[in-house]
Amino acid sequence: MGEFLLTACSTVDLSPEWMEKKQIPYALFNYILDDQSYKDDMWTSMKPEDFFAKVEAGASSSTSMLSIGDYIDFFTPFLEAGNDILHVSLTSGISNTYESARQAAEILREDFPERKLFIVDSLCASGGYGLLVDKLAELRDIGFSIEDARDWAEAHRLEVIHWFFVSDLKYLIRGGRVSRAAGAVGQMLNICPLMNVDNNGRLAPQEKIRTKKKVIRRTVEKMKEDATGGTKYDNTCFISSTDPEAAEELRRQVEEEFPNLKGKVQLFRIGATIATHTGPGTVALFFWGDKRK
Repeated sequence: MGEFLLTACSTVDLSPEWMEKKQIPYALFNYILDDQSYKDDMWTSMKPEDFFAKVEAGASSSTSMLSIGDYIDFFTPFLEAGNDILHVSLTSGISNTYESARQAAEILREDFPERKLFIVDSLCASGGYGLLVDKLAELRDIGFSIEDARDWAEAHRLEVIHWFFVSDLKYLIRGGRVSRAAGAVGQMLNICPLMNVDNNGRLAPQEKIRTKKKVIRRTVEKMKEDATGGTKYDNTCFISSTDPEAAEELRRQVEEEFPNLKGKVQLFRIGATIATHTGPGTVALFFWGDKRK
């Protein structure tokens, strides 16, 4: 392990086992079901099937980002133990959590002037955020200084490419991301919106594709267009989903079309924070490419 502590939040949407193996402590987001607060702990305390069953049964759902105080509580024990910290946040394009972490760091620098505490806005979401953090763990382990790792993250974060689709529009309609009229038409025509994340870290609808089978194929085509080296891509690839069957089919096609991948495609479950807004029919593909178009 390198000379600094790399931290993140549970919205990296990887797994507790993965984060433990990589030695990355993470702060837990919160979600709310019928006025009861739960920790987004990568489905440790609640299974995704139970979560969606509650919502389908009529439970109201919302999310709650971490406050400045939450980040102070999270960082303080590590600083007291003598660690320098590089914290990578969920994209500021969909959450104010980066600003909360940044303000917490300003306060803590006064109490721990001898320690380094840097906050990086990932401009990434879900497994794309996870892919960036995973790479930084590799750099930490080969001896990058905390400053070099921070600078690398800020220079290369827009090379994390996100493509994802949603086959159940109900949650996008509920959250106001799709109008009720457009959503009703989309559901009737079996439309699966294909989206990415733009240079500002915001979700950006790109194409409307009919049927899950076609949108899976189109997602693979997008990887061919955007991945470094095209079909010769030889780096890491993650898939996060709330639809394991569709995710498995996407993985099969990616591994077939990209024989030089660095290991197998890694499958993860989208966590409760993101799932609250996207619903049970979401599949997201993440890989390294040229800077986002």
